[in-house]
Amino acid sequence: MMRYILFDLDETLYPRESGLMQEISRRISLYMEEKLGLEPSLVKRLRNEYYTRYGTTMMGLMVNYGIDPEDYLAYVHDIPLEDYIGPDRELNTALEGIETEKVVFTNASMEHAQRVLRILGIEHHFKHIIDIRDLGYLSKPNLGAYQRALEILNAKGRECLIVDDNARNLMPAKELGMTTVLVGSSDKAWWVDFAIDRAAEIDEVVEKLKMVTQ
Repeated sequence: MMRYILFDLDETLYPRESGLMQEISRRISLYMEEKLGLEPSLVKRLRNEYYTRYGTTMMGLMVNYGIDPEDYLAYVHDIPLEDYIGPDRELNTALEGIETEKVVFTNASMEHAQRVLRILGIEHHFKHIIDIRDLGYLSKPNLGAYQRALEILNAKGRECLIVDDNARNLMPAKELGMTTVLVGSSDKAWWVDFAIDRAAEIDEVVEKLKMVTQ
């Protein structure tokens, strides 16, 4: 029985083409330059290294520079979101038709997630937001982040459907028995069960799963 649908936030619930994550990425680099005094060339190298090794730049900066994660999160998310995203009526309709409990599972902060959901007009569909603080600042794709999410929900992997725009983030979920859905990419790795163009198509996946289990 599918009890939960776990949705990634950024570039999953809204399209990559919005430009929002590009602006967040710009502010991450700016944080490293302004707050830590790092040269742009070093920033680029460290970000690639930290993404590969730790999953996020923030964790790499915590480990290697001792930054305050709260200061970092506030800085990189200090963006006028309305300039990038707006209400998504199609996604709202799709979510309304799904009875399974919906959860946001994100490497971002609770505040950022709430703002995004509110602007998209879908906040009322989500009873739970599992953010980076809930994960002890351990981010996807670290296996422990998914194990912590399951603990919070008191759920087993096989009871969860997970939706993410990054195939790398779906592999640990598959290891734990979750059904995986990749959004906005044709890079369908072996651990991806379904691939959809946009989050609003999640209702079609749910219907297919119902047919299989009937």
